[in-house]
Amino acid sequence: MDLDFPAFDGPLAQRGIGVIAPFDLALERELWRWVPMEVSLHLARTPYEPVPVSMEMAQLVSNSQHLAAATRDVLHVEPEVVAYLCTSGSFVNGIDYERSLRKAICDAGAPDAVTTSGALAEVLHQLDISRVSVITPYDADLTGKLHDFLAEINVQTLSSEHLGLGGGIWKVSYRTIAERIFSGDHADAQAIFVSCTNLPTYDLIEPLEVALGKPVLTANQLTMWACLKRMELPIVGPGKWLREVS
Repeated sequence: MDLDFPAFDGPLAQRGIGVIAPFDLALERELWRWVPMEVSLHLARTPYEPVPVSMEMAQLVSNSQHLAAATRDVLHVEPEVVAYLCTSGSFVNGIDYERSLRKAICDAGAPDAVTTSGALAEVLHQLDISRVSVITPYDADLTGKLHDFLAEINVQTLSSEHLGLGGGIWKVSYRTIAERIFSGDHADAQAIFVSCTNLPTYDLIEPLEVALGKPVLTANQLTMWACLKRMELPIVGPGKWLREVS
């Protein structure tokens, strides 16, 4: 048998992102849609906590010791950056705590660190956005903490919608999310932020940006963008703003 050995070159050199996810994440498939072929995602999860989605859960899943342990769990596959993929856990205690979470991940051995809310702050700064509308699946109290975080980075929340869910966030339909985005948008908002890494949004972004005429920023999109930026790789997927800042 004659083999054309050049045809067997490869596989494509792999580059890794470590992802620390809350225990209830159900959207791994959506994460993969945001990265190019040469990037692998290596997931670790925070410990299970028997509480509903709430302020208490956000506090529990953002324990810096748990994040450090999860970081060490993925280091052996040599990720170039480790992301804490959780919006509420990274905004619930404010911007200084968000920075401390990135420090905890780096202190545990990660070459670089990203959080979802830190990525949000980074994008809003790059796009010079200071007025937003916000959509969340959380209750009113936890959504209020997002408003506080945005205020800390000098971003005004002009309007806000929340679904009040205590669980099963990944089961929310695209139709429900789109309706809330339309009803929750404010005419003076420069962008819409859809919070929560467990809320499905990928296929909504492009049609909603066309319909509303402004950026639609989503949690998984932002997190993967921030990771790939540090790796000097282009993000894939929808979002006009991605092409403007990449």
